[in-house]
Amino acid sequence: MLSREEYIQLSLELNLFFGRILKEHSFFLEAGFTCKDSHLAQEAESFKNQYELFLAEAISLANGVISPASIRSGEFVTPYTQNAERISQFYTGIALNTNLTQAESALAAGMGMMHLPVLEQRVFMLNQKAIILTTALVQFKTRILSDVIACKLFTVNYPLLIDHIMREAKLYIRMLTRLQNRERLDTVNDLMEQEIFWNRIMAEHSKFIRGLLDPTEDDLINKANNFGNEFDELTRKAITATEQTSLISGVTNESINAVTQIKDFKTAGTKGMIDCKIKSIMVPLLGDHVLREANHFLRILLRA
Repeated sequence: MLSREEYIQLSLELNLFFGRILKEHSFFLEAGFTCKDSHLAQEAESFKNQYELFLAEAISLANGVISPASIRSGEFVTPYTQNAERISQFYTGIALNTNLTQAESALAAGMGMMHLPVLEQRVFMLNQKAIILTTALVQFKTRILSDVIACKLFTVNYPLLIDHIMREAKLYIRMLTRLQNRERLDTVNDLMEQEIFWNRIMAEHSKFIRGLLDPTEDDLINKANNFGNEFDELTRKAITATEQTSLISGVTNESINAVTQIKDFKTAGTKGMIDCKIKSIMVPLLGDHVLREANHFLRILLRA
């Protein structure tokens, strides 16, 4: 059972991370539709705007409340986020509220919970709002994926990417629901489930990067392919470790090493796209997005 303080802090940290992630999912979906499907682009734009409002509220509640480790992790913003947003906005013509990035960069840690019952109630309502909004986004993603697979819709986003971002949204809903019930999220089983989940996500990131790089970027393509294979193997090992608990420590250490390496790869890639030194059909914000997810995963692993 979570204490009131734990509930508030964990909820706000989860919302700061996933609120931005799902805002950007909406951005990527919007950017991937053709002119023919402008109505879908408008729907994605609406979700992006709603998540920006949501994120603004989460930031206002989180200042002076969240943990130093969450701020240091780089899972909310990185040194590259604002430039990645600026360039991606220029490329696509889709507006992004960069004031939110500035506000997140200025967040302070602490336990500033002077009016705990009031803050707890506001966080509870924020979580409920996130569950409702994200459930609607999952339905939107499900509809898009179904139409793409049935050849009723074309988008430049891979079907696997749409499925990938749908799984992330569903994880967010599951975690929020458990927090609303004051359940802990850090049991051995919970942490192993997250390790399996995020190892698979890291593998898919690698494959998306491999497929979005220009064919002349041989070295980067090979590195991305190797990461994809490595994280596929780590996913299999983590699944095995759930049945053979003696293997957990070793698998987690392997995951820490692999995530540290892919974090460096994603950092270099994001910087390379911002500096126009890497040829690809990725917007820089996608690079920063997957970097933040690696940072988030690394914090989970180091907490295990």
